[in-house]
Amino acid sequence: MMQGQLILGWVVLGLLVGLAARFVLPGRTPGGAVVTMLVGIAGALLGGFLAGAAGVRIDNVWERYGLAALGAVVLIALYRIMVARRTR
Repeated sequence: MMQGQLILGWVVLGLLVGLAARFVLPGRTPGGAVVTMLVGIAGALLGGFLAGAAGVRIDNVWERYGLAALGAVVLIALYRIMVARRTR
């Protein structure tokens, strides 16, 4: 798979994870749906790039997408924790 297609897949996956987070995570999300989806995209890109930079050898494209989804979920959770602490 070409690198551009992989990155586009991470962006779409991050968007979907961000959108899903709006429905799955309870309570009000700081910043709204757009910010949550943007954080999801950033997390997916970060997770995908960090896996490659760390030398994680992944032969299956679905495993790469799994790591990108994990990055998106982690970044969304961190974002919610940081913003919740700031608003208290």
